[in-house]
Amino acid sequence: MKILVIRFSSIGDIILTSPVLRCIKRQVPGAEVHFLTKDHFRSLVDHSPYVDRVHVLKDSLGMAIKALRQEKFDLIADLHHNTRTWRVKLALGVASKSFPKLNFGKWMLVNFKQDKLPRTHIVDRYLGTVAHLGVKNDGAGLDLFIPPEKEVDPATLPPPHHHGYIALCIGAGHFTKRLPRHKLIELAEKLHGPMVIIGGPEDQATGRAIADAVGARAYDATGKYDMPGSASLIRQATSVIAHDSGAMHVASAFRKNVVSVWGNTVPAFGMGPYIPQHPERAHISEVNGLDCRPCSKIGHERCPKGHFRCMEKQDLGQIAAWANDQ
Repeated sequence: MKILVIRFSSIGDIILTSPVLRCIKRQVPGAEVHFLTKDHFRSLVDHSPYVDRVHVLKDSLGMAIKALRQEKFDLIADLHHNTRTWRVKLALGVASKSFPKLNFGKWMLVNFKQDKLPRTHIVDRYLGTVAHLGVKNDGAGLDLFIPPEKEVDPATLPPPHHHGYIALCIGAGHFTKRLPRHKLIELAEKLHGPMVIIGGPEDQATGRAIADAVGARAYDATGKYDMPGSASLIRQATSVIAHDSGAMHVASAFRKNVVSVWGNTVPAFGMGPYIPQHPERAHISEVNGLDCRPCSKIGHERCPKGHFRCMEKQDLGQIAAWANDQ
């Protein structure tokens, strides 16, 4: 059976599809698994032993569809479920299954604070698209495969970091998902021992500010590594602190002791840290009791209320304690 799995973006969402790929490959006899994603994210699945071929969306969806038609798939597992995936399914004209996005339930929670969402992780909702093939959750968690040439040699880090460090991942897709700079500095000061500050080029100013405040025990890696390189730094960490972001799911894929910090979004959306083999390693820090939270299912570029209590009132002592307990 030839199966096309679709997830265009983003880092965390694609990593969360990894149990589907593994379970199909291991549980469906003779399965040939293809994956369609954006070119920018192909490194997340390129080296998976459970994917036979990666197809990429570049500039034209039409060109991607033309190439996909040649493959003659038996089934499409749509793990993105949007207008573009609808076009792919319509054009290929084969059997397909789409995962439930629960958009109405999320809308009710955001706008009326009525929580009717099922306590089902998105991994299980993804797996539901292939349940009719007899595929079941194997409980083995997430996967992420880094090619050897992309692994960061710990000897290239400052000497204090050669024997372990806390990874402080400061990035996130939206402002309201990120601790403010002054809170990150305060948190870093509470952490014990060496730390590596991880983020993209857009996080460099904050990374420098944290490193300046903490001193030599902080290595600022923001903007210095690509996605596999940053994932390698997370894999080698003793503990990881991350927002509701791709870094949280990278840490979960490596079964790290991970502290996830939640601002305007909530784990009730079904995308919390997923480490079923070691749930005790998945910590969630959130400010409960705020009548304004969640204010979005994605995020904002400023706090709609102006006070940003969901991040300003975070218990930094508890976050540090979880991370320091390695």
